[in-house]
Amino acid sequence: MLQWVADHHPVTVRQVADHLGQAKGIVRTTVLNMMSRLVAKGYLTRKKAGGVFVYAPRVAKAQLLRTLVSDFVDKALGGSVSPFVLYLAEDAKLNETDVAQLKEVLRTLESSPRKAARKEQP
Repeated sequence: MLQWVADHHPVTVRQVADHLGQAKGIVRTTVLNMMSRLVAKGYLTRKKAGGVFVYAPRVAKAQLLRTLVSDFVDKALGGSVSPFVLYLAEDAKLNETDVAQLKEVLRTLESSPRKAARKEQP
């Protein structure tokens, strides 16, 4: 839902409910609750326009996704990326482009000054 809002903002609860109702059978009240929680967590903004509330991501989609991944790693994986990397290596359905992008990320990490700083820490 959050990605759909990021792709189609500004949107109303009705627009999101119509989309999710068709796609996943989710009803309007559930969408309203989810969007209210996303506002409370700081992922979405809510403003009144034309008598209805419209929602938009608080930050650009790329930053939003980065924040979501960071929150997931911190909260669900205890700060360790190892389970996520293991998932990518063994279970994820990666295409050639995905693999090439991951290799580029690894090359960047290996040549990064941050790598040297991490090695020096006990």
